[in-house]
Amino acid sequence: MMTRRTLLALPFAAGLAQMLHAQPAGRMQLALHQNTSGGAGFRGSLEGWARAGIRYVELTDVLLDEFLENDTLDGARRLLADLGLTPVSAAAVLPDVWIPGPEREASLETWRKRCEQFAALGLDRIYCPSITTRPVTAEDFAATPDCIREVGEITRGFGLTAMIEFARTSTHLATLPSTLAVIREAAHPNVRPMLDFFHFWSGLGKFEDLDLIEHGELAHVHFQDLKDGPRELIDNDWRLIPGDGVAPVVRILRKLAEKGYSGPLSVELFRSEFVDGDPFEVAREIREKCEAVMSAAGVL
Repeated sequence: MMTRRTLLALPFAAGLAQMLHAQPAGRMQLALHQNTSGGAGFRGSLEGWARAGIRYVELTDVLLDEFLENDTLDGARRLLADLGLTPVSAAAVLPDVWIPGPEREASLETWRKRCEQFAALGLDRIYCPSITTRPVTAEDFAATPDCIREVGEITRGFGLTAMIEFARTSTHLATLPSTLAVIREAAHPNVRPMLDFFHFWSGLGKFEDLDLIEHGELAHVHFQDLKDGPRELIDNDWRLIPGDGVAPVVRILRKLAEKGYSGPLSVELFRSEFVDGDPFEVAREIREKCEAVMSAAGVL
């Protein structure tokens, strides 16, 4: 029988459990993005990473679709649970989501589908890069906040947060300042900014742009280093494991901690030796190098 003392202690116990499970301020968790081991497929990437001790993962729409050709969402959820993996974010790469455009209506329909799928897998956030296939005008930028609000309303209906990933080659949102400006103007509670180290450091931004982030504003981070060389030649093959390149990854991590970020650092790579490599070996190398960088930054 539950005593009165036990009943009175329940709220305190619940609060204590929540406090114990809360992530300490400035501490971050290593995660892997499924693009990094895309060649192994949905199941193969997750199984290899789990054996290497990875616990946090970022899912992609493409690999999920391939998995669903022969399995179900329930099967995907069971796989994640059986492997002890926590999905922290998911990608839905669609044109004209954040801007008026000819592909927007179809993209929003797909966005609804992705929100439903990823919510069923236990996720609480989803992102889309700022991509479009057409020239962008000042009028398009002026219309962006309304587009953001519409996406926010769709996403809120599934209990998710939407995130905008600015992309270095985008003709729409290619920098952190522009992305922060339109998100703040839209002021929708279910749309937040994220940061990709590669797009940030190889693009038009500068380190001081990080000072524009408000405390606790950032929702997610993609974590990479950058190969040395002329920036005019940069492509996705220039993405390296953090610690292997020339980007000031430790300095950036310390700044993000100062800004109150304490979420996942999701490693997203595209070089063939990673994408087509053994997911276990790839994850083991990434974990060793990233944990050293995170430790040096004081965020591990």
